[in-house]
Amino acid sequence: MKNFIDTIKNIWKIEDLRFRILITLGFLLIYRIGSFVVLPGVDSAALEVANAGGGGGLGDLLSLFTGGAFSRASIFALGIMPYISASIIMQLMGVAVPAIQKMQKEGESGRKKITQYTRLLTIVITVFQAPTYIVATVPAEARLDDTAFWWTMTTIILSTGTLFVMWLGEKITDKGIGNGISMIIMIGIIAGLPTAFAQEVVGRLGPGGGGLVILLIEMVILLVVIGATVALVQAVRRVPIQFARRTAGPGGAQVQGARQYLPLKVNAAGVMPIIFAQAIMFVPLYVAQALEAEPGAFLNSLVDFNGFWYNVLFFVVIIAFTYFYTAITVNHNEMADNLKRNGGFIPGVKPGRETADFIDTVLSRITLPGSIFLGLVAILPAFAVQFGVKQGFAIFFGGTSLLIMVGVILDTLQQIESHLLMRHYDGLMETGRLKGRRDSVFGMTG
Repeated sequence: MKNFIDTIKNIWKIEDLRFRILITLGFLLIYRIGSFVVLPGVDSAALEVANAGGGGGLGDLLSLFTGGAFSRASIFALGIMPYISASIIMQLMGVAVPAIQKMQKEGESGRKKITQYTRLLTIVITVFQAPTYIVATVPAEARLDDTAFWWTMTTIILSTGTLFVMWLGEKITDKGIGNGISMIIMIGIIAGLPTAFAQEVVGRLGPGGGGLVILLIEMVILLVVIGATVALVQAVRRVPIQFARRTAGPGGAQVQGARQYLPLKVNAAGVMPIIFAQAIMFVPLYVAQALEAEPGAFLNSLVDFNGFWYNVLFFVVIIAFTYFYTAITVNHNEMADNLKRNGGFIPGVKPGRETADFIDTVLSRITLPGSIFLGLVAILPAFAVQFGVKQGFAIFFGGTSLLIMVGVILDTLQQIESHLLMRHYDGLMETGRLKGRRDSVFGMTG
């Protein structure tokens, strides 16, 4: 306990770190306040009555990511998700479009161009999403002024709100601590944790709830799941790399090349396979609704988060998307070329094509257990519900929310530790340094 207090004191002593933490907290507070500001012309009381039964499906997921702003028809209702969508599109275009590939290889200048294009694409996506959001979420009885002017004004406000949230995220990254985009998503998820936990405690301690013992067992299981998720996020396969001898010094002495390691993440795709899988799972239902056809029992079972067939198909699709997303984001040919240019090689493997094939083989092998574990984490909330955990609290037993929280917290702690070590203070861990992702949980930088 004394070491923990000393670490907190050391963090507060460092002026730059203290400023960054306060800036981050201030920006997050602004975001949380804005998430409660309802759109002009929307009757919040009528909206609350209309949403009393729970929208379910994708709407609940988006509401989770935005800290409830989505269901409240807030000015930040669309949150940061249009920016996430734009970033994903740019990543996919980087695989298929040569012009984007060229920008990716231009270093800092190329990164700035891609960031600018991502922002412009965010505006386009938001302008199209805003009217759809109003139709799907704000019923006619909750619209006080259902005129063309109101629709235009609301679209502009929602678009501006998304751009402002995107700006907050970028400022947190530049002047605060941690990745701003991921931090905003995480704070929206955590916002629902106190209420969900309080409801679970009341339910367990109430009549027929199982009592304190069952609640403690739940907490132990939750800690085990969190520990397993941390292991999944940090797990890497270290491939040994040997660098050739080089000439150094005025006498031309031969210096032995250093032996290093190429870290290949077991879960290189992060949380993206779950995001893709959840979006795909709703496509058949949306198509049926667009055709005004009766969905039927089978299609309805595919959108039941706690149903058997939903979770079986969800698990399989996550495994498939993990391989797909790893293949498009981890370029084994580029890794092999970089090693060859820098005089590095994998012992026992010829440089060039054979090295690329070796890295691809290792990636395929470690991705299989990583994808299976990711799929299990994704469907854990359904198991928690089957064992009597309330739906609101069950989502923290796994799935997207837990992976995001673990990834963001590890990355933030790693940055704090880096500030401490740079100023010759002890790190956060006595047994070793923390290993952060060094990017956002959605595979984006900045």
